[in-house]
Amino acid sequence: MARIGLVLHGTDAAALAEAERLSSQLTNDGHEVVMVSGETERVASVTFVDPGSFAEGLDLAISLGGDGTVLRTVDLIGDHSVKILGVNFGDLGYLTVVDPHELATAVERCLAGDHQIEERMLVSATIGETTVHALNEILVERAPGDTTVKIGVTIDGKPFTSYPADGLICATPTGSTAYSMSARGPIVFPTHYALLLTPVSPHMLFDRSLVLGPDSLVELTVEGHRPASLSYDGNMVVIMQPGDTVVCTRSERIAKFVIFDTRDNLAVLKSKLGIADR
Repeated sequence: MARIGLVLHGTDAAALAEAERLSSQLTNDGHEVVMVSGETERVASVTFVDPGSFAEGLDLAISLGGDGTVLRTVDLIGDHSVKILGVNFGDLGYLTVVDPHELATAVERCLAGDHQIEERMLVSATIGETTVHALNEILVERAPGDTTVKIGVTIDGKPFTSYPADGLICATPTGSTAYSMSARGPIVFPTHYALLLTPVSPHMLFDRSLVLGPDSLVELTVEGHRPASLSYDGNMVVIMQPGDTVVCTRSERIAKFVIFDTRDNLAVLKSKLGIADR
């Protein structure tokens, strides 16, 4: 018997219907299915648990939604080593590997061990006693209602420069096709290990991203007199006051994604960005 966790986009009717069908089938086959309490109470044959215990004893986590649902799944798993199967009910689906009509076969293959694992690095951010971990990015940006913020950057203990900008992104290779790409950052293959530092609308001539080693230690300090907002993968952490510093580095956590056969990341990129063959 396997213990399987479901995470779904709660407002997507198709994802909800698939969760109901899948949970019924899995429990009939003798497996245990768990979901986080409060996400939806409409799925039968499910054990509802609090977020802190969701990943305990899981053999597989299935994300039913878009990339945001996958990010939530990674967050729920925390430091547990649980593999993730991403099912695309969203628009882009960079982080998903199967479409809804492929789900039944994909779950069978997962439970039979007929799959591979693709590992992705995470980035951590520590401010005070708080540490968070992100699959896509850490973001320091201007506080709501403010104009630009000034962010001082220190890399491996050496001052680099200060950015007057709308924000500064510290991204992983997985996150290189998320907000960092929208801010004109480079695209890095998701299986690489690196940290990307990308300014958002900087008010200076130097507006290039930096691709740093995976073990670099990046300190971002709010300078000047304006506060800044700190978030990870779209989740608000804290308002940083002038003088506050957040330390970003490679996380000890690894995200493990189920893939089938060999995932062609170039083909995925072309498909999602609408790049035509020559």
